[in-house]
Amino acid sequence: MAPTGLWLIGARGSVATTAITGLLALRSGIVPGVGCVSAQQQFRKVPLPEWDEIHVGGHDIVDTPLEKRAELLAESGVIPHRIFEAVRPSLSEVEDNIRPGYHPATHAGTQSDAARTLTDDITAFARRNGLARVVVINVSSTEPVFPALPEHGSLDTLEAAMAVPGRTVLPPSSVAVYAALRAGCPFVDFTPSTGIRLAALQELAKKQRLPYAGSDGKTGETLMRSALAPMFTTRALAVRSWTGTNLLGGGDGRTLADAEHASSKLQSKGRGLSTLLGREVTAPLHIDNVPDLGEQKIAWDHVSFEGFLGVRMSLQFTWTGYDSSLAAPLVLDLARFTAAAHAAGHTGPLGSLAFFFKDPMGTDEHRLGEQFANLVSWAETL
Repeated sequence: MAPTGLWLIGARGSVATTAITGLLALRSGIVPGVGCVSAQQQFRKVPLPEWDEIHVGGHDIVDTPLEKRAELLAESGVIPHRIFEAVRPSLSEVEDNIRPGYHPATHAGTQSDAARTLTDDITAFARRNGLARVVVINVSSTEPVFPALPEHGSLDTLEAAMAVPGRTVLPPSSVAVYAALRAGCPFVDFTPSTGIRLAALQELAKKQRLPYAGSDGKTGETLMRSALAPMFTTRALAVRSWTGTNLLGGGDGRTLADAEHASSKLQSKGRGLSTLLGREVTAPLHIDNVPDLGEQKIAWDHVSFEGFLGVRMSLQFTWTGYDSSLAAPLVLDLARFTAAAHAAGHTGPLGSLAFFFKDPMGTDEHRLGEQFANLVSWAETL
């Protein structure tokens, strides 16, 4: 496939830095593609961009150098030191392609101005590197739930409102979407933020004949739920309640300690469970910030269910892992699959990529096995 761009919103965050480091390591052949779905045998004949055909750039509102961010992740155990040292010289090349992102608190002009600057950054990146296409993926921090405004209704109304000084019509995630679509780029939302979930932005994607996918990457607890919940339904076992507690530190822990930021994440994680079980169940879910955990994340679930003759039973599981290590290869997978979909002329929501998301767009399928089967079948058509 022709050279492909991967533009990351939140390019200096933990997930992005791990993905960039991993891509550089895969490109040099010092690690195998463990954790990369697209590297599996089922996709060997799919026309996906090779690791050395993917060029990376991005936006971020923080200015911590990528090399320093990777060093911190190495110290926390997310990136092995030998891999960090091996790719360290190449990190500066990616650093040169990272530009300042948009934040309403620091931007003085209109949102139209901000979007135009973001669009120009992406198009300049594509031109500078001779790229056939650029896939934009949002891996920035989770935003608070953004209120629906009248301006979100149609594209014309939205664009008129964005041009008014002092108006904050869109959250930063949606400004990033608008800029990406204006640059002619397919968009993937790995977060539960508003992003492309606005009618006006989906109208723009349709107008530009672009595919998009999301939302909220499925990496840990929800991955387990999408595998285990079908077990109960196929065995005709009645789930009475499903309680979950998430303990995390690092940047995610700090962000999600804020109830407004956590609300979109909780909604995203909770939506799929009732669909999986075929009915509403008691399902309290908690997210707690535990700074001592650093980049590590722990999820504990308790499932109460009823079996034959009404006998009560339960299942408990604990999932411990590094969320960035689980998320990073999926970001690379999504870049490859979305680039192939764009090259094949696909437009609109890519429901066949539901396998990667907690709250997928374009489909109501949440069962992990069925999602993977759909992904394989769809990829064979590319």
